Amino acid sequence: MAERRTLADGFWRGILFLWALSILFPVAWIFYQSLRTNVDFFQNIWALPSTLNWSNYTKAWNGYGIGKSLLNTVYYVGVGLVLGTFLTTLNAYALTRMKFKGRKFIWGLVMLSLFLPGVNALVPQYVLMKSLSLTNSLTGLIVLDSFGENVFFLMLLGGFMSSLPKDLEESAHMDGATLFQTFWKIIVPLSMPGIVTVAIFKFLGLYNNFLGPFIYLSDPAKYTIGVNMYQANMKMQYTSDWVTMFAGVMIVMIPSIIFYIVFQRRIMEGATMGAMKG
Repeated sequence: MAERRTLADGFWRGILFLWALSILFPVAWIFYQSLRTNVDFFQNIWALPSTLNWSNYTKAWNGYGIGKSLLNTVYYVGVGLVLGTFLTTLNAYALTRMKFKGRKFIWGLVMLSLFLPGVNALVPQYVLMKSLSLTNSLTGLIVLDSFGENVFFLMLLGGFMSSLPKDLEESAHMDGATLFQTFWKIIVPLSMPGIVTVAIFKFLGLYNNFLGPFIYLSDPAKYTIGVNMYQANMKMQYTSDWVTMFAGVMIVMIPSIIFYIVFQRRIMEGATMGAMKG
């Protein structure tokens, strides 16, 4: 038994090592190529660079307008994260803690949406956004992403909230607390681990969102970082300045890498806790 357990542990460690290598190697390769010249890159992509060409990062920042697109992304992600997390918390509370006629039916419709491809909603969403004059607007995109509820986040936070004792709300109501006061001062603090987990996943989803900004933003001055880098990639068929492109990709990846390093333990703990509560 001990030998089998040792072999199993070794096997899974090998799998984890290969998985980590599959993530780290592409990042290291892109960083390595971003410090070379185009001549070195096209002559031999594996050769060591003769000099470290840090000017590629300055060229990418200025030439691709990364600074402006990062500011747009900060506004889009920041406001969308706060508003979207608040609405998800509010919706989860209403569907799991409040009793009203038709609640189970609404919850069933929400679960049913899991089986519907999201691409089917693109055309009606665009028509609605166009009729409300919310296209080509970062604010309109924030409204779309915030009010367009994600079922996974609703299930995660709803499962967490449903495990909280009912006595807390009953005691608050007996003390004269309003419905919103009960929600804000009792349920929200107790649900903070689940809320933080949802907020982390929302941040990653918003920062890496490409399809929404690509569809609804037509002004280059309003591009988020994902669309901006896509447009920069399209220019490569005319310029082939790949080392500058790699430098731009590294700049774009830095916020996600830092975010993951800082919150990786919180992501694992929050996701596990949310799953256990559900």
